[in-house]
Amino acid sequence: MAGLNVSIAFFFLVVGVCQGLRRLSKRLLSPGAYGCLARELAGSLQLCTSCLELRMLLEIGPWGGGFGPDVVLTLLFLLFALHGASFDGASANPTVSLQEFLLLESNLAATAAKLLAQAAGVGAGWAVTKLYWSWELTHFHLIQNLIASECSSSIRTSLHHAAFVEGTCSFLFHLVLFKLCRSHPICRVPALAATVTFLTYIAGPFTGAFFNPALAAVATFRCSGNSFWDYVQVYWLGPFAGMLAALLLYQGNIPRLFQKNLLYSQKSKYKIPKARVEAHAEDNEPRRKKKGQKGSSEPRA
Repeated sequence: MAGLNVSIAFFFLVVGVCQGLRRLSKRLLSPGAYGCLARELAGSLQLCTSCLELRMLLEIGPWGGGFGPDVVLTLLFLLFALHGASFDGASANPTVSLQEFLLLESNLAATAAKLLAQAAGVGAGWAVTKLYWSWELTHFHLIQNLIASECSSSIRTSLHHAAFVEGTCSFLFHLVLFKLCRSHPICRVPALAATVTFLTYIAGPFTGAFFNPALAAVATFRCSGNSFWDYVQVYWLGPFAGMLAALLLYQGNIPRLFQKNLLYSQKSKYKIPKARVEAHAEDNEPRRKKKGQKGSSEPRA
């Protein structure tokens, strides 16, 4: 278990460094630059390094460390709960940034800046993790360095099924995100962490369950077994299609493209209770009778 303890210490070190980077950049940068660049870069760096180390434990742990996937899934839940509490509003996910753009919550320049920051963050996370593995602090890292040059694709099913799996994971993740967007962080953070853990458990054997285009590009695009276009279809187009489907189902439209609601009829936001409507009609009836009596009592010419 010594190797596992080193990995846990690495997780805490990465979170601490990224948290320090967030606080420093918040003091030095304007709110716009912090929200679009520094916050997304720190979040993507934190997410990438953690997920790469977890993926290494998942692949090597069962036969190199004697622990099963339950240990890794528990770490995954705890890490995503920690990420949700420390990300300070960053998504570290291109599909979430594109969703904000389609919802008119972010303009084109801010969205492009977020995507670039996320790409830089996962690139830096990959470089930091490779450097950390090169020190070979545990036998896990020694084995990882030996097999790194011969990594295989995470797609372990047919191409269409893999794209469907990633799209479905993205669809469910974004639906939960929509539902919890206005809830308190105490409820939102563990719910999202549980959703990610459940989807990883179900879809992991088929595609690795990334449903994050930036993270998938760093983790698996370099591996042999599939072409670049295959990876694009599964890990980029699949999650984007899932996000669009969740947006249409939840909103009924895509505000950036059209305002008309395609799925739901536009109803009044405020409903009048039926009892109140009936009482209002009964109050009006005596008034009408009085007016009728008054009209009939007038002298005829």
